[in-house]
Amino acid sequence: MTLGRVFVANRGEIALRVIRACRAAGIGTVIGVSEADRGSLPARMADRAVCIGPAPATASYLDAEAVVTAALGTGCDALHPGYGFLAENAALAEMCARHGITFIGPRPETIRALGDKIAARTIARKAGVPVVPGRDRLADVAEALEAAGAIGYRVLLKAAAGGGGRGMQLVPDAAAMPAAFATASAEARAAFGDGTLYLERHVARARHVEVQVLGDRHGAVIHLGERDCTLQRRHQKIVEEAPARHLPATLVAAMRQAAVDLARAVGYENAGTVEFIVDLDAGTFHFLEVNTRIQVEHPVTEMLTGVDIVAAQLAIAAGEPLALRQEEVAFRGHVIECRINAEAPARGFTPSPGRITAWNPPSGPGIRLDTHCHAGCEVPPFYDSLLGKLVVAAADRPSAIGRMRDALERFEVAGVETTIPFLRALLARPEFAAGEVDTRWVERVMAAGEIACAAEGEG
Repeated sequence: MTLGRVFVANRGEIALRVIRACRAAGIGTVIGVSEADRGSLPARMADRAVCIGPAPATASYLDAEAVVTAALGTGCDALHPGYGFLAENAALAEMCARHGITFIGPRPETIRALGDKIAARTIARKAGVPVVPGRDRLADVAEALEAAGAIGYRVLLKAAAGGGGRGMQLVPDAAAMPAAFATASAEARAAFGDGTLYLERHVARARHVEVQVLGDRHGAVIHLGERDCTLQRRHQKIVEEAPARHLPATLVAAMRQAAVDLARAVGYENAGTVEFIVDLDAGTFHFLEVNTRIQVEHPVTEMLTGVDIVAAQLAIAAGEPLALRQEEVAFRGHVIECRINAEAPARGFTPSPGRITAWNPPSGPGIRLDTHCHAGCEVPPFYDSLLGKLVVAAADRPSAIGRMRDALERFEVAGVETTIPFLRALLARPEFAAGEVDTRWVERVMAAGEIACAAEGEG
């Protein structure tokens, strides 16, 4: 089977990334845009752009019926959902299947099974993958208190139907449980339409490591190594790197194999990411979740391995077998990615929409920038504030840190405020260079006032 025309159901840098991959493969593209994105770079780069609704995402990018109708109306035989929006929506994948559109991602039943965090934990256990001790599907506060008492405080309440920190509450003791349960359930219901919660033991000192997998419809599954996503703020990733350093090689190898085992257990097709939490005190790892889509940070793995993951997605969706065997995957050097957002760090990371009046990114050997931005473009207030992903590769981690710090110093943006000053300060910290970080480290140094972020741009 060949893909003739792909409908790109997304916006921003990932939409542009998919369009370019399709163009390289000789595949036509149509992009569905909101009214706010009619003049965007992805809209101009695609072979055709069609408006699928007004600016609010709920009336455009999150409207599955509008997306599929536009794909059918423009003669597309495939659809790429990117990340975010409807990327992990099983109903969209099912709708595509009903209308004969190839969904560039896993099968609907896989998305549905792994999208439910409780079901995913069950699948992981059956595949022999360790999960964080906890209790699935809490009926009420009383059951949460019972489970926490058996496991021991501190514990985390989490939403069964989603992630990204929404519906998550840290519970330090029994007295805090009733309020935390009510808040977590309400947040989960508002974000995902489902207030179901589960409970996990809180890991005090943790690293967040994820493994990129690829699977085809012929049963082959491989991994492309891991990415360390430990640097986070409010459960949102800030900096990603690969491979994961300052961890035992045996532990990393076990995580890689666990990711492959889990993917094989569900007959996984296309690109996916298996996320783990590493308990630094115990020296163990546990399963967190599976992201059934392309990841924001996929360029890290592409630069580490030389594998074009989006091109692999297209080939797998067309029914082709994986182009690589596991033993052919090579890892070269060290790669770091920084997410550049239109936010004001000095004002609590409030969004900074507006017109970009100057855009002068760094360039040179080992530097990659995935972005849809340019001087004169508008940053709308309706969507995620990501402007681009600055990625560097070097022979080793110290060299990669030096290259990233230099690239950030040379990155000039005006018209909107960005997180570039914050990233400069973060990467200058000796703890980062030494690898002495965990998932709460960024918030600790911020709370202590140890990172100063001067505003930049015109605001």
